[in-house]
Amino acid sequence: MEPVVKSISETLSPWEPGMFAMVVYFVAIAALLGVILFLAGWLGVKNQSVEKLRPYESGVIPTGLAHVAYPAPFYLVAVFFMIFQVEAVYIFSWAIAYESLGWKGWFQITFFIFVLLISLLYIWKKGGLSWGPAGKK
Repeated sequence: MEPVVKSISETLSPWEPGMFAMVVYFVAIAALLGVILFLAGWLGVKNQSVEKLRPYESGVIPTGLAHVAYPAPFYLVAVFFMIFQVEAVYIFSWAIAYESLGWKGWFQITFFIFVLLISLLYIWKKGGLSWGPAGKK
């Protein structure tokens, strides 16, 4: 039995059931989005005042410069948080498939966690987790 070879026009035909439905869906969403944006711009109130032109800062009147320099530890903690959240995703996916992975998977995830613990200890030793001011030595 020979495999069925389709031409490019048959493969990319918009009349394929899944492709046609997806195109109709995207066209409908784009049309709805356009109608909503048009109506919001046309029907929206356009009264300009000093209060409406002021930046909204969660109910607080903004004062001073808009640029605030965050300390470097803020970014370090954010990066560490992202790294360890990605680690949690890998461990969770391993936990779901642990029966089919067997001992080989267990050794691999153990090595993965060991490397993460070593990296956490390194970060801790370098002072990446301390928020306080650095003392002079």
